[in-house]
Amino acid sequence: MTSSQSLANPNWENLPRPEDDGAADHLLGMEMPDIALQATDGGQVTLSGMAGPVVVYAYPMTGRPDRALPAGWDDIPGARGCTPQSCAFRDHHAELQSLGATAVFGLSTQSPEDQAEAAARLHLPFALLSDANLDLAHVLDLPSFEVEGRRLLRRLTLLVQNGHITHLRYPVFPPDSDAEAVAQWLKGLA
Repeated sequence: MTSSQSLANPNWENLPRPEDDGAADHLLGMEMPDIALQATDGGQVTLSGMAGPVVVYAYPMTGRPDRALPAGWDDIPGARGCTPQSCAFRDHHAELQSLGATAVFGLSTQSPEDQAEAAARLHLPFALLSDANLDLAHVLDLPSFEVEGRRLLRRLTLLVQNGHITHLRYPVFPPDSDAEAVAQWLKGLA
């Protein structure tokens, strides 16, 4: 990456593209489990109890300015792009609400502390949810990968209505296009 390229908006053509490996095929139509997740607003969120439509975008991890990314991060298909994805949802948040989304959440296996730092730094108008214990990831068998001994989620987006997954986007690439795709889903529901 050249010094003039932004780390937040990488040149997508130079990054390995994730392929649909079928690891999310089982999710469409599934019922959300009754699992409470820690939110960056200090509360807990149980996705199964929300009427919806609720947008949940899962991402590997948001980098922190004070920490290096894992070695080889840019070589992992679909790993780079968490900040652009979150910023796209931030920028489209009002539109998604106007199209009927009752909530938008980002989801990762990062700690609530790391997520709180990202939510504040990126000025997100919605909460990030922590599945640091992998409770939701295990029950739903979410696509994941391991880096430096940590289990991280592969990037995917779910639309949850009345406790069931009604729409699924996997893999998500480029990440900054995700919010626009969700807007199209919501327009189709109207």
